[in-house]
Amino acid sequence: MTQEKIKRINELAKKAKSPGGLTEAETKERAALRSEYLADVRRNLKAQLDNIEIVD
Repeated sequence: MTQEKIKRINELAKKAKSPGGLTEAETKERAALRSEYLADVRRNLKAQLDNIEIVD
């Protein structure tokens, strides 16, 4: 995930907390960005776990 997308997620989160809130389009964009971010986190975690080697 690019830094621009992460920055956008943070902008939308900040706007959601403001009195104006998010528009419907922004809510959908936030959901799409969050799901992409979570997929990246899961993929990275899986890669790390796959590279673990247990030595006795």
